[in-house]
Amino acid sequence: MSTPVSSMLLVLVASLIGSWGAVFLKAGAANLKRGLMSFGFIAPLAVGILLFVSSSVFFVLGIRKGELSILYPLVALGYIWTLFWSRLLFKEPFTRLKVIGLLLILIGVVFVGLGNR
Repeated sequence: MSTPVSSMLLVLVASLIGSWGAVFLKAGAANLKRGLMSFGFIAPLAVGILLFVSSSVFFVLGIRKGELSILYPLVALGYIWTLFWSRLLFKEPFTRLKVIGLLLILIGVVFVGLGNR
């Protein structure tokens, strides 16, 4: 079974949407006062949950016609997106270890992709 490019694109879109879900969950978490049981409706949390559900829909559509062993590592690219969003929006630092981790993720995704040949 080969993995179509359309499946890869759907999983990449899922990882991008999921990374935005994490951003909105963090923004919503900043509005929590005393823990999970004390919050009412917090819009950023709701948006984050909606984005995670949406990313799951794209992921399911992507894996439907492709190899899971090839597509699932693409989900790890969401960590890379999240690293950039957290730097851009929350001013979280890029550290040497984060950059090394980012490179290792990219290398791992490439190796898994090459394993299909």
